[in-house]
Amino acid sequence: MSENKALKGGEFLIKETQAADVFIPEEFDEEQKMMAQTCRDFTETQVLPNVEKLEHHDNELLTKLLKDAGELGLLGISLPEEYEGFGQKFVTSMLTVEEMGKGFSFAVAYSAHTGIGTLPILYFGNEEQKKKYLPKLATGEYIGAYALTEPEAGSDPNSGKTKATLSEDGKHYILNGTKMWITNGSIADIFIVYAKIEDDKNLSAFIVERNTPGFTFGAEEDKMGIRGSSTIQIFFDNAKIPVENLLGNRNEGFKIALYILNLGRIKLAGAAVGAAKATIDLSVQYANERKQFGTAIANFGAIKHKLAEMAIRTFVTESLTYRASQNIDDAIEALIAGGMDKGRAAIEGIRQYAIEASIAKVFGSEALDYVVDEGVQIHGGMGYSAEMPVERAYRDSRINRIFEGTNEINRMVAVGELLKRGMKGELDLLTPAKAVAGELMAIPDFGSTTVDYFEEKHKLVKNFKKSILMVAGAALQKFTDKINNEQEILMNTADMLMFTYAVESALLRVEKLSTMFDEDKLALYKDMLDVYAYDTAARIHKTGVDTVNAFAEGDEQTAMLMGMKRFTKAAPVNTVLARRRIADKLIAENKYCF
Repeated sequence: MSENKALKGGEFLIKETQAADVFIPEEFDEEQKMMAQTCRDFTETQVLPNVEKLEHHDNELLTKLLKDAGELGLLGISLPEEYEGFGQKFVTSMLTVEEMGKGFSFAVAYSAHTGIGTLPILYFGNEEQKKKYLPKLATGEYIGAYALTEPEAGSDPNSGKTKATLSEDGKHYILNGTKMWITNGSIADIFIVYAKIEDDKNLSAFIVERNTPGFTFGAEEDKMGIRGSSTIQIFFDNAKIPVENLLGNRNEGFKIALYILNLGRIKLAGAAVGAAKATIDLSVQYANERKQFGTAIANFGAIKHKLAEMAIRTFVTESLTYRASQNIDDAIEALIAGGMDKGRAAIEGIRQYAIEASIAKVFGSEALDYVVDEGVQIHGGMGYSAEMPVERAYRDSRINRIFEGTNEINRMVAVGELLKRGMKGELDLLTPAKAVAGELMAIPDFGSTTVDYFEEKHKLVKNFKKSILMVAGAALQKFTDKINNEQEILMNTADMLMFTYAVESALLRVEKLSTMFDEDKLALYKDMLDVYAYDTAARIHKTGVDTVNAFAEGDEQTAMLMGMKRFTKAAPVNTVLARRRIADKLIAENKYCF
């Protein structure tokens, strides 16, 4: 990574990123690969053979597996060494999350413990709280959970009704209320609970221990998927929480929740990459074994199309997830170098990339849903049978578009945060938006006919960015502060933003690989980039046209539709042959191999 060249969060829309300045998974070092291997071995030997038992709510087994993971050090990857952790960087913790993501619903229990169940204490706890809880969470002696959602407060957590009242002697907060969808609820020792103190406008956060009198537990939820993870309701009836268990400052809970959600969102994308790769492995192996009409179904073009598209979307998700993860690491390091303490630097580094975290969450969860859906289809009738792992993968995947903030909320967050930073002057969106508006009136630049491969792709991505600035700029001008009421326009803009970040991430990865691989090895990666960039041009065009038609009329509409056509013009690609080449590689290797 060249010296502090990383762009600020959201800046990718208005500035160009150099391939040298992004991190790609091919750059993991030996120590990181060894950690990934430990996770892989644990998943294959301990988790996968026990998945069926976990599905029947064997919480004793679930507890044992988490404690075993703790003994191997897998629960403390990102915790500092003074709290029994490994003190690894964010990008390393993402790699371990990816490997654990292959463990079906155990991955949910693991992620909830290591992420939302532990990190609020690391980032917001005082030294006493850290010393008391973090070593036990790192080793698995304690299991962590997170309690934010309520029956009447889902996507709007600050509207929660759970109340905390200071006792007369000032030694306890008396907690009353109900929380639902609590992952690890039946097995956790420590809960991060959000409640409003008295008549406060904002939530506060508390560390609540399991054996607290007045704290009781509901039955296991019977869920569509992730059945092997524990999910319950919890109830507080005059539960006495020691005042020293207030986490962070009073009224700071909503802020804590948002920071931790940003973290959970990008971690979810990492887990989705792992689950997608595992599903592709199952699908390729089945396609190679299953014979119809006298040949393996892997030889049919329709199956090759599916396998290739599954691989492309997985590759793109992986590219954008690790790009954003390294950006977070770099931001944290720069803040520490500037004198900020480690905990605050981590919070600020993660906040800086809230836009990218939301994009990763939406893109990753939707890519995985595509992969598992096509995985079932490749398995045919057998894919619908509960005895096949792909059936479980299909059910387990569906929750990802709902938790850590629904994909609709995350789309709104990505665009809302971008516009907010623009209005605050943190990002100069106005200058490039005006330049694009001016360009609409100018004679189109038809460019040179002999353009370098990567140069051409960069030009395409630059034009995608122009299409976003054109649409968002005009919509903002028309609706001004009422823009938040135009959810369809915001959601479409979010999609254009997400597709652009995705294709740029894949482009930068392939461009960086061109300095590491020979042309023969690079060819398939170029195929993936060609197909994804070409398809993205059509997606952005359709989404952009729909958005323009939603608010523009007359000459403005005509000019913008012409602009949309110009900005999404891509050179022709033989996507059939490109996908066949990608699929043939998968089929020959009998697994995901990119």
